[in-house]
Formats: sequence, structure tokens, C-alpha cells
Amino acid sequence: MDKLKSFLRGLGLSLVVAAGIAAWTVLPWPALLALAVLFALWLLLARTGRQAGSVTRVGVSTLPQRIGASSVVVIGVAGVVAVLVSMLAMGVGYRETLSKSGSADTAIVLRGGSASEVSSVLDHASTTVIAQAPGIARDAAGKPIASPELVVAANLPLSDGSGDEGSVQVRGVGEQAWTLRPEVKIVAGRKFKPGLRELVVGKGAQRQFADLVPGREIKLGSQTWTVAGVSESDNAMDSELWGDANVVADTYRRGSSRTSVFVRLTNPAAYDAFKAALSADPRLQVDTSTTLDYFRKQSEGVTKAITIIGIVVGVIMAIGAVFGALNTMFATVATRAREIATLRAIGFRGLPVVVAVMLETMLLALLGGVVGGALAWLVFNGYSASTLAQGTVGTLSFKLAVTPALLWTGLKWALAIGFIGGLFPAVRAARLPVTTALREL
Repeated sequence: MDKLKSFLRGLGLSLVVAAGIAAWTVLPWPALLALAVLFALWLLLARTGRQAGSVTRVGVSTLPQRIGASSVVVIGVAGVVAVLVSMLAMGVGYRETLSKSGSADTAIVLRGGSASEVSSVLDHASTTVIAQAPGIARDAAGKPIASPELVVAANLPLSDGSGDEGSVQVRGVGEQAWTLRPEVKIVAGRKFKPGLRELVVGKGAQRQFADLVPGREIKLGSQTWTVAGVSESDNAMDSELWGDANVVADTYRRGSSRTSVFVRLTNPAAYDAFKAALSADPRLQVDTSTTLDYFRKQSEGVTKAITIIGIVVGVIMAIGAVFGALNTMFATVATRAREIATLRAIGFRGLPVVVAVMLETMLLALLGGVVGGALAWLVFNGYSASTLAQGTVGTLSFKLAVTPALLWTGLKWALAIGFIGGLFPAVRAARLPVTTALREL
């Protein structure tokens, strides 16, 4: 019978833990804030709440005497939060870099059924028809702001001095590419001259690959190209090399074909008419989307993969942190057994003891979460990284972004670890027989 009761108690605690973690994960912050306010009112107004506050103050006041054991919880949770936030910051930075490459008033046209530029091929006749579609904005000279472009891959030596090569995306563009993307600014050198084997390299590509400085000559395939300038755009274009579309096509034997056509619309509302016109034209078999939607979809796969990896690593580390918290708090309860028993003997109920032990653990975990979040922000926010971009043929340079939402996620993980790590020792403290505890010391 005793074994059955013990099993049922353990099952009940497990259900409490599962329900608490589920609610903590699902509830929005306003609901969590409301719960925190209600809990604070209970501590201030209810008799058992005031008892819990008194026991908590006593426990917190003894933390300097237990600095070694308490630091185990703080450091363990800080490590979990720092790693989790930094991993998730990779996904956020990657997604933001690609999303900033598009807008609601620009569109991309690909061959029908193509998932990305890499798999798309448009002939010259199609690119000409697309450029004349309704809804496209025009420049001061009355020309449609449409840019037929060609994307190819090239291998260049990496800048780390290892001698290894990496893949870079080379984009062949026309004169309207600069008007279409005003965010692309020349920060060193000049633009390439049409008809010549000259390149403008993005700052991200310049960091990743060797010898990409104005005036230097590099090999793309079997041809020698000159770096004319360096551009900066703070989006995916920073990872590319730009050259004249006709020269790139001749070098890579692509003839007059292009992989995509980018256009600037008169306004975002013109997109539907533009897409409908292309869909209704029997000469074309194309897919059309705004660049905002296109680049957002391109980021989904890698962002999900990075997020999953970050959560898996975080869970593994969190399990270790929970065991560290359990060991620390069980030891704390053991050393404070006489104190807890005395409180029970003079009229304190079990609930205030449970709440006090859990609050102490969660305060330590919260401190660890703050430390871990601060470390992640100081070390990784704005940190430059690169990875193979989905839907491209080269690496994508981006900066990790430690956002307030990620820091809040880290704090939620920290408090969840503190909740789990403090619950079982707290219940043991509340259930400890008074006479037994008084005889232990």
C-alpha cells in the first residue's frame, strides 16, 4: 500500500511538472505577467503566502554561506541559456538577412516549377516579355525597372589562409539592377563597366574569400576578372559577386538565357495585376512572387534546422543543469533539516516550505538566465557567420541577432529548469517528519 501511495505521489508530481512546463511554454507573456502579479498578491496578503515569504528570506540570507553549491545552479543554467540563445540567434540572423533582401514592391519571376534561381532558366524572349508586363515601375528615362539576371557558381580561395576553396554566388546583372536595389552601395572602388570582365564584390564575400579588393585580379573558371569595387547592402547581396550579365553568360556558356527577372512595381498593390498578366500570357510558363515572400521561403528550411539543433542541444544541457539543481537543493534541504522542522513545529505548514525552496531555486536559475543571456548578447550579437544558403550556389554571410524575444526565451528556459530542479527537494522538505528532522543534527 505504501509503495502504491509513493508511486501515485511520484506520478502526481510528474504531472504537475509536465503541466507547469506546458503552460509556461504556451502561455503568452501577458498571461504569465498576470500569474506573477497574482502570486505576488498571495505572498503579501495570504497568511501562508507571508509564511512562504518569511522562509524564503531566511533561505536567501544564507546563500553567501552556500556560495559554492549555489554557484553550481547559476553556472549550469547560464551555460544552457548562453548556448541556446546563441544557437537560436543564428537562425534569427539568417532569416533576417534573407528577409531584408526582399520587399513588397519588388517581384521575382522564375521558370514555372522552379523552387529557386538555381533551378530556373528563362530564354531571352521570355525575359523581354516579362519586362513589358503592366505594373512595372519606370525610371526617369521611361525604361521599365526590370533586371534579367543570371546566377552561377564559382570557387575561390578562402580568406583563412588554409588554401581551401569555397563556393561563391556570381550574379550577372544589367544596368537596372542598381536602380532596382538602391540599398546596394559602393563603399570602395567603383561599379563594374559593362562589357568588361569586372566584378563588384559584397562585403560579406570579401570577408569570406581571399584577394577580393579593388584592383586585384582573380580567376573565375578559366577567365581572369578584375575586382572593380566593393558593395554593402546589409542583406544577402553582401555575399555575392556582381558582374555584367552578358559577360557572365558568355564566360559560363549560357548564351542569352537568364535564371530570373527582378522587377520593381509601381506599388505593392500592383503585384496582383502583374502576376495575373504573366499567368495569362500563353508565351510564358513562369512562377511569380514578391521578393519578400521568395526570400522568406528560402530561409525557412535552414532556420528550422538551426532551431531544432539549438533546442536539442539546449534540452541535453538542460537535463544536466536540472540534475545539478536537484543535487544542490537536496543538499540544501538536508543541511537545513532542523531549521525546516523547527518552522513546522511552531505552526508553519508544508505549502510555505515548498514555495520557499522552489523560489530559492528559481531565483538562482533566474540569475543564471540573466548571466547566460548577457554573455550571449555580448559575445554573439552582431557576430559574423556564414553558411550554405538554401536555394543558392554559394555561401551566405550573415550576422547573429540576439533579440529581446530570444533573451525572453532564455529566461523562460532558466525558470523552467529552476522549477523542475526545486520541486522535488521542496516536496521532500515539506514531507520530512518533524521529529526525524530534529534528531538529524
